Amino acid sequence: MQVFRIALARYASTLIASGRAARWNPNDVEMIYTAGSRSLACLENVVHRNQVGLNQAFQVMTIAIPDDIRIISVDLKKLPVDWINYENIPLTQQLGENWIQESKSAVLKVPSSIIMAEYNYLINPLHPDFKSIKLLKSESFVFDRRIKS
Repeated sequence: MQVFRIALARYASTLIASGRAARWNPNDVEMIYTAGSRSLACLENVVHRNQVGLNQAFQVMTIAIPDDIRIISVDLKKLPVDWINYENIPLTQQLGENWIQESKSAVLKVPSSIIMAEYNYLINPLHPDFKSIKLLKSESFVFDRRIKS
């Protein structure tokens, strides 16, 4: 399976995690966020940046996850109806932190909070199977100027 990540060009040459808090991880819990498509990876960036931030140098990273690698899924039905609301981020962060600590898989499939029928794939860089996940290529990515204009 291929997944995608759009990152600032200076961070797009290797698979690294910042450890900064996001929807599925609290601060100092490292995970790499990827999306099931380039378009979802684009939207994930757009919702977190202003127009000026979108003008920087970005690259889209194509990442290969081997077909035989274990992927655990977060069941949308087990999340509260309003899980996407800001006040529920501690809940999703705890789910992600538990997944990292339990180390049952190198990949966690989570629902997108932007498009419910699509998925993001979180990668645990500390899992032993991480070494089989490969960055295939990084290519220049320019956000369309009409976005957030």
